[in-house]
Formats: sequence, structure tokens, C-alpha cells
Amino acid sequence: MTPDYKSLPQGFKPLTAYQAPLEASYKILPFNFTRIDQVRYLVSNDAGDYFVLRREELIDFVNGELSQESEIYRNLRARHFLYDEESDAAIDLLAIKIRTKFAKVRNFTSLHLFVVTLRCDYSCPYCQVSRQTEDEKSFDMSEETALQGIDFVFKSPSPSVKIEFQGGEPLLNFSLVKFIVEKAEERNKSEKRDLEFVIATNLSFIDEGILGFCEEHGIYISTSLDGPAPLHNANRPRRGKDGHKKTLEGIQKVQERLGPDHVSALMTTTRASLDYPRQIIDEYLDAGFRSIFLRPISPYGFALKTRQAEKYNFERFFEFYQEAMDYILDINRHGVDFVEQYSSLVLTKLLSPFPTGYVDLQNPAGIGISAIVFNYDGGVYASDEGRMLAEMGDETFRLGELGEQTYEEIMLNPNLHGALEESITFSSPECSECAFQPFCGSDPVYHHATQGDWVGHKEFSAFCERTKKVTGYLIRKLEDSPEDAEILQSWVKA
Repeated sequence: MTPDYKSLPQGFKPLTAYQAPLEASYKILPFNFTRIDQVRYLVSNDAGDYFVLRREELIDFVNGELSQESEIYRNLRARHFLYDEESDAAIDLLAIKIRTKFAKVRNFTSLHLFVVTLRCDYSCPYCQVSRQTEDEKSFDMSEETALQGIDFVFKSPSPSVKIEFQGGEPLLNFSLVKFIVEKAEERNKSEKRDLEFVIATNLSFIDEGILGFCEEHGIYISTSLDGPAPLHNANRPRRGKDGHKKTLEGIQKVQERLGPDHVSALMTTTRASLDYPRQIIDEYLDAGFRSIFLRPISPYGFALKTRQAEKYNFERFFEFYQEAMDYILDINRHGVDFVEQYSSLVLTKLLSPFPTGYVDLQNPAGIGISAIVFNYDGGVYASDEGRMLAEMGDETFRLGELGEQTYEEIMLNPNLHGALEESITFSSPECSECAFQPFCGSDPVYHHATQGDWVGHKEFSAFCERTKKVTGYLIRKLEDSPEDAEILQSWVKA
């Protein structure tokens, strides 16, 4: 018997509600999505294209119901979230964009860190290194080890090579710094690489002789400035209590002799720093800097022994970051160009087709294949953080020793390969379905240190939380304020 549809209860929907919809006029390309506020969603693809949709727009998109005449349709097609009969080259274009994003992997290791000494005149409680006193010369790198390191550097296929001198305080072994620079430059006459040098120093021992050598060889200087004198001296104690004074004097000397573009500074956010974002930024402006890198404490080395890494959580750091960013944007609105560097890196991934050289925001991870470390004793580490873990007794990221293993043996270390393979975010649990994945990276050293696992559970990862919250903050600024968007777009590195 044929049922009498008219007699069915009124709660039933008409037959058309249960029929398959007509085939959409477009096809959807792979994407992920997440909510960024109460009414809007971020959609992103593996090439790093993104778009913000309201809930009803997202539903229409996935149901194939967007009008081809709408601006949303045109934007989603231009950013490779959908394609139709007029855009049959979309998949090839998407592949080209993804290949461009990963161009740096092809170049391989460019940054090589030489730890020329562990000696230091500071006793910073958040230090990631097991520093030694100024007279402990047994913790200096030898010339033989340095030559082996130089040989390793030029085995990298990278057309650009940066050698960075670290410590301790590298100026306490400046004779070796000179030795490495001169030998590397001599080697480069035949290698013809784009060669650059950086000294990471607290500037206590900078003098005219050192400045003259740096000027002659085009060496860049990186230092630490944590804020106004009381904060800087509390964060970075030095015998004589004159660390802040010496740092500012050193910065001025470098700026006058080498130029303002040859010196930069990093700050570390301690618990004491959290209440003074504006004062810290003002200190950088007063010192002649036009950028700052707002950096939380890393959970390695001495910072763990002194429990500095436990004194605040990321939520508190994010409050500090937002207050600092609001102030920085206001400074820019008043005509002063000033950049927050971590935001600049994320914005470059958001708004440009090009990768960044920042190791922590790379996929696969940048350890070993973007940066590598030669310790004072010849130990080779996948990253500076890996070296710090070794000083705590965990040698997971020690890849070998200069003079003992070949370049190939060191770079084929199973721990490096295992960490790199598991760090590819396209296939990592939680990362593979995360809308923030194209703007993030992978840090197996951090997750190994904090969770005992190269991948880590992302729900408990401050690394993951930082990328999500900072990226979400920046996207909302780009979407909601044309004035702020113009400022932030100017921070993108070409």
C-alpha cells in the first residue's frame, strides 16, 4: 500500500530535504578550520593561504552552496580553497606555492654555531648554559677543533653560510674568534659562499681592537637587553652590578663604529619582566633600536635548576605580549617604525609565499638541517637547546664529535632522522588537522625536554599554545583594524 504522505505528522520534513543535493559548481581543495572568536572561523591550506569566514559562510562553502558571483567565492578560489571549470590550473599552482614554502629545506644547513668558550662574567638565573668562571680556560675551544668545525661548515651545500659565535661569553676567547673568521674567509675564496659572521656577546669586553676587527670583516653583533637598569641588573646579575651600564655603553660603541644595523638585542621575559612591557620597549627605543623580540624563558639548563621556567605560565606571558603589542602599534601610529620580531616572522608566514629562516618555525624541524652547533669540546649538537640538554645529562641530540665521525655519519645520526621524520607537521597527531599548522613549526627538542616525546601532546604544549594565540591575535588585528593591518603588513620580510 502506498503511504499517504499528507497524513504524516507535521514534524516530518518534505521529501526534498532527504534527497542528495545537486552537484556543486565547484570542487573543494584540502583545508583545515578553527574558530577564532564567537562568530568567525579561520580556514587555511598547506600552502599557508588563509581566509576568515563567518559560520554561515563556512557552512555554505562546504555544502557547495556559494554563489559564483559572490566576493567570498572569488577570494576562496584565488586562495586555492576551491576550483571550478575556469581554474583548472589551481592544483598545479597550489603545488608551486607549497614548493616555494619549503625552499629552505633544499638549501640545507646555513647557520653554524661555534661555542668558543663556556666562560662568562655574568650569573644569569635564567641562563640555558652551564657557564664557567672567567679563569676556567679548560672550557675554551681549541684551534684544532675550530678547524674541524670550519671543514664541517663548508661541507654543507647551502649557498649562504652564517657562523655565529656563542658562549659563555665569546669575547673572553676573542683570539679564537679571530682565528675562525680569518680561516673561514680564506677557505671561502675558493668556496665562494655568501659568508656572514655574528658574535653573541654581553659587550662587557668590547674595545677598539675588537670593534676594528669587526668593522674590517663586516661582523654583526647580537647582545642582550632585558629592560631598564633595575630589571636588567636583576635578570642578568654581574659582579660590580654594572651590567646595564656596560651593555648600553657597548651598544653605543658598536652603533657609532659599525652602524646601527650591525647590532641587535634580545630580551628574556622573566617573572619580574611581566609587569613592565612598556618600560622594556621604551628602553629599546632609547637605546636606538627599532625592533624587539618578546621571548619567554626556555626550559633548559640553569633556567631549570633555578626554577625560572616555572615562575609563570604562557597565559600570563600572552597578557604581557598583548599589552606590549598594543603599545608597539600605538608607537607606530604616532610615526615611529618599531617591530616585534616574533610577530614579524609569523606575519611573513601568513602574508607571503616565502619561508622564514627562524629555526623554531620550520616544518620539518630546523634542528640539524637549518642550524647546527659545535661545542667547545668538539661535540656536535642538533641545536643549541640540544647542547643545553646534554649539559643536564641528556645526550639525545648529540650527533657526534668533530674529528671522530665524518660529516655524513653525523648528519645521518638516527636520532636526528627520527626527530625530523616525526616533526613533519603534515602527519603529526593534532598538527595535521590544525588550521594554524602552516604558520607554526615543530620543536622536537622542546617537546622531548618537557614531555619526553619528540612530537608531544599538543594540548599540553606551550610551544603550540604560543603559535595559536599569537597567530590568532595577529589575524584578528589584520581583519578588524585597517590601520593596524597596514602597520603589520609593513613588518613582513620579503
